[in-house]
Amino acid sequence: MTAPAPKIPAETLEATIVELTAERGAEKTICPSEVARKLGGPHPDGWGPLMIPVRRAAVRLAHAGKVVIYRKGKPVDPDDFKGVYRIGLPRPQ
Repeated sequence: MTAPAPKIPAETLEATIVELTAERGAEKTICPSEVARKLGGPHPDGWGPLMIPVRRAAVRLAHAGKVVIYRKGKPVDPDDFKGVYRIGLPRPQ
C-alpha cells in the first residue's frame, strides 16, 4: 500500500522545481524525483507519494512558460505526455 502524499503546498512544489532547474542551468534538466526527494526526504515512503503532485506542478509551470517538460530530450506538450520525463528551463531558440 502506498503512503499518502505529504501535504506540501503547490507553491512550495513549484518554487522547488524552479529553484532546482535554475541551479542546474539552461542546457540541463532535472528528474522529477529530485524535487520529490528534496521535499520528502531520502526514503521512498517520503518522496514516492510526491511524484504525482510534482508532475502536476511541472505541468502548471510549463503552461506558465517557466519550465519545459522534456521526454527523450525533446520538449513535449504538457497536456499530452506519458512515461519518464525531465524538467528544464526554456532553451533559447
